[in-house]
Amino acid sequence: MDPVKAIRRFTVRTVLPEALGALDELATNLRWSWHGPTQDLFRDVAPQVWDAQGQDPIGMLGAVPPDRLEELAADEGFVGRANALRDDLHAYIREPRWYQSLGDDTPKTIAYFSPEFGIAAALPQYSGGLGILAGDHLKAASDLGVPIIGVGLFYRAGYFRQAISRDGWQEESYPVLDPDGLPMRVLRHPDGTAAQVELALPDDRTLTARIWQLEVGRVCLLLLDTDVQENDDELRGVTDRLYGGGGEHRLLQELLLGIGGARAVKTFTRLQGIPAAEVFHTNEGHAGFLGLERISDLVGDGLSFAEALQAVRAGTIFTTHTPVPAGIDRFDAALVERYFDTGLLPGLEVADVLALGAEPESMSPGAEGGTPGTFNMAVMGLRLAQRANGVSKLHGAVSRHMFGALWPGFDADDVPITSITNGVHAPTWTDPRMWRLRGDYSEGAVSDADLWALRSRLRAQLVEDARRREAAAWSEENPGLSTPTWIQRLLDPDVLTIGFARRVPTYKRLTLMLTDPERLRRLLTDPDRPVQLVIAGKSHPADDEGKRLIQRLVEFSMESDVRGRMVFLPNYDIGMAQLLYPGTDVWLNNPLRPLEACGTSGMKAALNGSLNLSILDGWWAEYFDDENGWAIPSADSAGMPRSATRSRLRRCTTSSSTRSRRASTTAARTACRRAGSPASGTPCRRSRPRSRRIAWSPSTWSGCICRRHGPRRRSRHPATRQPGARGLEAAGHRGVAAGARDARRVRRGRRDPAGGGAAARARLCGAGRAHARRRVGRAGLGACAGGRRSRRGAAPAARVRDDVRRRERLRRVDHARAPGRLRLHRARGADPPASRVSRGARPHRDPGGLTRE
Repeated sequence: MDPVKAIRRFTVRTVLPEALGALDELATNLRWSWHGPTQDLFRDVAPQVWDAQGQDPIGMLGAVPPDRLEELAADEGFVGRANALRDDLHAYIREPRWYQSLGDDTPKTIAYFSPEFGIAAALPQYSGGLGILAGDHLKAASDLGVPIIGVGLFYRAGYFRQAISRDGWQEESYPVLDPDGLPMRVLRHPDGTAAQVELALPDDRTLTARIWQLEVGRVCLLLLDTDVQENDDELRGVTDRLYGGGGEHRLLQELLLGIGGARAVKTFTRLQGIPAAEVFHTNEGHAGFLGLERISDLVGDGLSFAEALQAVRAGTIFTTHTPVPAGIDRFDAALVERYFDTGLLPGLEVADVLALGAEPESMSPGAEGGTPGTFNMAVMGLRLAQRANGVSKLHGAVSRHMFGALWPGFDADDVPITSITNGVHAPTWTDPRMWRLRGDYSEGAVSDADLWALRSRLRAQLVEDARRREAAAWSEENPGLSTPTWIQRLLDPDVLTIGFARRVPTYKRLTLMLTDPERLRRLLTDPDRPVQLVIAGKSHPADDEGKRLIQRLVEFSMESDVRGRMVFLPNYDIGMAQLLYPGTDVWLNNPLRPLEACGTSGMKAALNGSLNLSILDGWWAEYFDDENGWAIPSADSAGMPRSATRSRLRRCTTSSSTRSRRASTTAARTACRRAGSPASGTPCRRSRPRSRRIAWSPSTWSGCICRRHGPRRRSRHPATRQPGARGLEAAGHRGVAAGARDARRVRRGRRDPAGGGAAARARLCGAGRAHARRRVGRAGLGACAGGRRSRRGAAPAARVRDDVRRRERLRRVDHARAPGRLRLHRARGADPPASRVSRGARPHRDPGGLTRE
């Protein structure tokens, strides 16, 4: 007999005792997702059930036995805690905050549109960084009192659930969500009927969507859902999956998000009695059609199209999130014409609509040429917005080149696209124990041992979670078989842990670490200074190339000699990330520069005391300070053409070799060397910490992990150590680097120059010193400006930031130290020697901040 197929899933909500009524109110406001005391309250209801339900309050309350609820209702202490937290939530929503202190000359309502929102693991309406950023925006707006209304779509299957098959291939499944089991409710009219929006479609069809309302602190999020009885089966599936379906399906989703979302905002503000939205912010072009809906309203009020366009632009902000032209939604113009040649937007001519999304005949270098008959959503978004921005300084420069053709005659620097570097919501992503320690550290009450003890507990927590997830994945893939013993020994809580987790498009280079597999194997299995890798990420269901990258990585990680030191965790989500960021010592990021628009995962790791090891791309290009973390040089930043296949291979080779060197000789030694008794277990740098007081910030906090107790020794930081053979190597001075390295080993008595053969003697006596004499002859013996002098009297290397709007500050060799000891410092105004540009030095930049090809 065939099994009966379930028509629909229902979630039964428990009727709470009257004394526990505060729990229901706390569970339905998503402030619990970042409010520690509220999370502690729900955990105390039933700790095991809380963890089993993925820390979902509504799911937990439905799974707790009634006897336990009656017991809590009789506990006056617990009831008092719940009521106090409910009163605190009311005060949080009601009392004025930062935004209210700005006065009356501020927008009263702001509409914020995004195709995805990542707020909590219990609400899987996100795929990656864009959704997580949108969720963080809502949380931060709530904390600041900014009157934002979020607008998105409710996807019944959310994004997919990832599993890994026995041969390492990604498999997707789409569990259907039950809205009744989520912290949201239907927006209703005073008579109790559900509020809906309607869109006129071709062939006399109508798309109807109801409006779900979610409370995110003091911010409201509206999600549109087409799974209603008024729609036929095809239209009910418009909001089935995030980023699913073909071109027409995506167009329907974006028409609903833009036009339907603007109508939902009007309905909501009218029903709630709050001011109409004055500012509309759209993330990427997905919601770009909202501008057309607003133009249609103004044309209906008597304005011409041109007048309405200018009025709409005055209140519209557009943020672009991708530096990759292929990542922008583009539709066939004939398809768009078919949908607008109806009564969808009264008062608008189809020709005017198509003109807004038409690509220019020629695009700027680095972008795809304009394609006739194509409707570009990002182009339309820029034409409808008064303000536009990228999400980091480098991304802003890339965007000005990508879209420069929209402003003919403008130099790249004058294209009106600025940049606002993304941020993260610290209470969401900082482990509560680290958050509490932060206050003690600012008061000087935390020692290095205290900090390292906490870091060790966080690492052990990650190891335990990784073992649990891997065991669950094994049981799912091999039902009925016992869990292998090696899974219980997976990872080591006392080993330097490197994390890598993000989406898996090819430009993020998931398998760059496998460029030299034997070298990676030696790093993982080093008997004295081993490292371990925890990796996670999803590839888009249609991206087979990304799936092959995952498969290759999984196959390597399952080899018997490395599987205890390297693991790929399936189904990366918010819940996993909140343990992964705090549990890693080093956060790895190696995209193809400049294809990482911002990349905020490293920020979240830094908040928890992890150090970044990253390509100078996105936010790291701005915040790398030569002290808290490491920069991975890439051949792209040496000015190599990105269009050539050979250059792309060379960039991968350069990044891979440098990254392995950083992990094996700098990061591992810095974090793994121990000072004092074995019981202290405190990691160290080779240099003594600065005597000045360090004010806490996300960047300086991470630097406090590694300090030295004992005699001062020369810094081993890759950018500041003296003489810095590997620092020279990273800058492109290969011959100088080799000579300096050999000279140092000879001085220490650890190497006989003759023992290395003719090549070693040539490097020591020939290439290194000869090149040094030539460089010193050009640069002179000027000392670095500023900086505290070291014990030998020489100033340390100046710390600079990679400013994408200036010419690169070039390095000069200064032979001010002992013979053979070379020092690098940066100075202005000099042009790079040809040998540097070809050997991996930082790029010479034009005023727009892009590498000259």
